[in-house]
Amino acid sequence: MTEELKGIFRKYDFPARRENSLIEVEDIQVHLKFDLPKDYVFYLENYLGIDQFIGVEFIKLWSLEEIIDSNLEYHIFEKLPQTLAIGTNGSGEFIGIEFDDNNSLKIILSPFVDLNAEYHVEIGNSFTDFLVRLDEKIEWFS
Repeated sequence: MTEELKGIFRKYDFPARRENSLIEVEDIQVHLKFDLPKDYVFYLENYLGIDQFIGVEFIKLWSLEEIIDSNLEYHIFEKLPQTLAIGTNGSGEFIGIEFDDNNSLKIILSPFVDLNAEYHVEIGNSFTDFLVRLDEKIEWFS
């Protein structure tokens, strides 16, 4: 994984995973029509969820153990099959990974209320880019 990403994990004191999870990345993949990006898989396998400000934005990223249940609870798998919710901003919107038909991805912010891809706002072109933008205090809606 990139040193840039590892540096952000250190800077914001992401809690490291000390023991293996009963849930595996493959358990999430069963629900998806796309492969999870390597940088996000690295996060899931090595860190627990976080709940804090990074730069000027608050984020709560779910842990490996929370992903499947959260996506089922909010009907993400059902209503947005090209999207995986990975957390929230604590203000009624979820942070997700969206894949398009060209097999490219983007990190998005979208409301929980009306699950429709037309409301997705791109906040990163990769998981790493998303965290770098937060660290550099680039506001989502600027």
